[in-house]
Amino acid sequence: MTPTAPSTQRTPTEARRRLAAPTVAMLPRIADSLSFLYLDIVRIHQDDTGVCAEITTEHRGTETVYLPTAALSCVLLGPGTSITARALATLARHGTTVVITGSGGVRCYAATLPDSLTTTWLEHQTRAWADDTRRLAVATAMYEKRFGPGTAPPGTTLAQLRGMEGQRVKAHYRILAKQYKIGRFRRAYDPAAWDTQDPVNLALSSANTCLYGIVHAAILALGCSPALGFVHSGNQQAFVYDIADLYKAKLTIPLAFSLHTSTNPEAEARRSFRDGLRLFKLLPRIVADIQHLLDPNTEYDAPDPEEQLVDLWDPVAGAIPGGTNHGTDT
Repeated sequence: MTPTAPSTQRTPTEARRRLAAPTVAMLPRIADSLSFLYLDIVRIHQDDTGVCAEITTEHRGTETVYLPTAALSCVLLGPGTSITARALATLARHGTTVVITGSGGVRCYAATLPDSLTTTWLEHQTRAWADDTRRLAVATAMYEKRFGPGTAPPGTTLAQLRGMEGQRVKAHYRILAKQYKIGRFRRAYDPAAWDTQDPVNLALSSANTCLYGIVHAAILALGCSPALGFVHSGNQQAFVYDIADLYKAKLTIPLAFSLHTSTNPEAEARRSFRDGLRLFKLLPRIVADIQHLLDPNTEYDAPDPEEQLVDLWDPVAGAIPGGTNHGTDT
């Protein structure tokens, strides 16, 4: 007697549950998100409406601002900020990176990692990072992305790339210093003597940290490791520094020099940097640049809505579908 196939009909409750289940297509794309939001001296909590930032002062009482959590890619939390577990869980559920920073977003101490991520790009990154030849090829591609195709002659070593990069950056500093008539400029970053630094260095450090937060958010959103750098090494943000260097000459360095007479260069750098991102469209560039650097020979389309979120590894067959009972396999 032939066994009867199980019914494929679903109850209304099962149908509603299936419709509500998240798919790859429903996950927010990092390129469509807002850039970042810096907060300090506020209390962030979750109420019945959403996640909000609350501040209380003598003159204005309690003020509440609701955060667009589903549209934010990165939230920078400065000193004096507290956040509840419910609010943090909501940000994590929406794939928003939360970065813990110093005053004014100047230093990055830690960041969260959303769990709804594919490992495709992490695998590309790990394979390229672990192979010395491919690692040098990625570092060379980064250099040419900054300074133009063909600027790194064939056979250039990593030490030579570092030297060439240093010379070009110093030349860029000299051009901008001459343009703004500020004399000789020397890059300095000393947290122990922060208040004694000149406005250009203060603005550059502030803008760079905001840039690091956005790059960190994009790297995590792709599922890559921020620690596996190709030029930088030995730090949990090594890959963040690699990718951020691609954009400093166009974004943060000219901005910092333009604020050489500012009395509050850190705050002005953050505001101006945010305004400039609207024109530069940074997040889509970061995503495209990382994909091209890690896998330059492949064009990737938007994910299939029916794509499995989790695969199983097999040393012979490669990736096989997850969510399947393989108990009858031979």
